[in-house]
Amino acid sequence: MKKLLSVVLVMLLAVGMTGCGSSSNGKTELLIGVSPDYPPYESYNNKKEMVGFDIDMTKELVKIMNKNGGNYSYKFKALSFDAISSSLTSDQVDLGISGFTYHKDWKNILWSHAYNTSEQIALVKGDSTFSKVSDLEGKKIGAQLGATGVDAAKDIKGAQVTTVKDAKILVETLKSGGLDSVVLDGAVAENYAKNAGLKMIDEPLIKEENMIITKKGNDKLMKDVNKAVDEFVKSDKYNELKTKWGC
Repeated sequence: MKKLLSVVLVMLLAVGMTGCGSSSNGKTELLIGVSPDYPPYESYNNKKEMVGFDIDMTKELVKIMNKNGGNYSYKFKALSFDAISSSLTSDQVDLGISGFTYHKDWKNILWSHAYNTSEQIALVKGDSTFSKVSDLEGKKIGAQLGATGVDAAKDIKGAQVTTVKDAKILVETLKSGGLDSVVLDGAVAENYAKNAGLKMIDEPLIKEENMIITKKGNDKLMKDVNKAVDEFVKSDKYNELKTKWGC
């Protein structure tokens, strides 16, 4: 009985470990964590398909990685933004590609070379009289849980900061008057300003760079990613996708 129990346990462990960096048809399948509430980086279209700059970029990066001698395939896994880093360190996903910007307190994470410049911007209602960051002092400010926008919001003097997992919920709360402002990545704020009747305060709270993340120890994978990123940002395809998605 003890031997049988051991065999069953080994089988269960083997099944539990196949979700991350698994091999399929000779390829290393990468499971990529994304938060599809962050247009133009990633979101769902009307067909419930993931679309966005990061989605298209991933396709190009994997092509380059394979051209450079890799043998990768990939799948996306939808997660809340704040859950991606912990999913990496617990081996639930292999990479995080979701408009990430550097967090100095994420000790167990490797950061790729930058693939885009970024900034944290305050978004307000279209009819708001707020025109500069100082107008937001003491006001109700929303930011996405796990994002650097939280720190940016907290730096506003006297701000009453609310954190929510889903950026769409933050925007809807702003529109309904539950918040005075929402802090988002510049490209994301611009997207919502165009499509949701909102406006941006054109004074960056933080200037940043977008990067891809994996857990510490995945040095070979990150080396392949960095080489691909370096090639990608020099390519015509990079400029084409930046124009396409407004990043």
